[in-house]
Amino acid sequence: MKTLTKYIVLGYVTLIATSAPEVAFSQQSTKKKSTSTKTNKTQLKRSQKGALIGVGAGAIVGGIIGKNNKNTAIGAIIGATVGGAAGAIIGQRMDKQAERLKEDLGKTAKVERVGEGVKLTFDNALLFDFGSSSLRPETQESLRKMANTLKEEQKTELLVEGHTDNVGSEAFNRDLSNKRAQAVANFLIGEGVSTSRFKVIGQGEANPVASNNTETGRQQNRRVEIGLYASEEMKKAAQNGAISLR
Repeated sequence: MKTLTKYIVLGYVTLIATSAPEVAFSQQSTKKKSTSTKTNKTQLKRSQKGALIGVGAGAIVGGIIGKNNKNTAIGAIIGATVGGAAGAIIGQRMDKQAERLKEDLGKTAKVERVGEGVKLTFDNALLFDFGSSSLRPETQESLRKMANTLKEEQKTELLVEGHTDNVGSEAFNRDLSNKRAQAVANFLIGEGVSTSRFKVIGQGEANPVASNNTETGRQQNRRVEIGLYASEEMKKAAQNGAISLR
């Protein structure tokens, strides 16, 4: 998959590079027009202009990556990408969500802005005791704060996925990872976040982020990840101007 993603990104960069001569020719033609017309044009904000670069190619790349990783946090986020000015609006909202979630979770989770979404990574050692799928009491307050933040922005969806190391049978690990992901989702639902916003998956040992040959690596692989991304309702609202940059 890493190789596929590499070639997709390289293709995207090539597409942008080969478009450069056309852009240059267009700019030269534009110079022949009156400067008054240029002055009267409404300028896009920087955030909108940046989002518009590569809308077509970006959507293709996002679609391919999202399709091949549809059951991962990163895949869910990239697969939900819309790009363009609407993407800039969604991205701004996700910036705010990420900042709030960092405050809510502290050291309980790593919060990252990815594309038009937010990725959260929880160390299982902070959430669960060894071999257990019951949330530790000391982490519940952070999750409760997270639930309150999620309730403030109803137009997002969440993919919750559990991961393990490779110790034990594949079937056991898949079952444990599913139970742990479900435990996190159930807690947030119990705090008032709508059930319809969740998708829960147990990945077991299938997607390690480090080597399972060392204890340090195995600890990194034992985790719960959450992908937070725009719902269809939010995407339509951004595209129709019902929500805007602010």
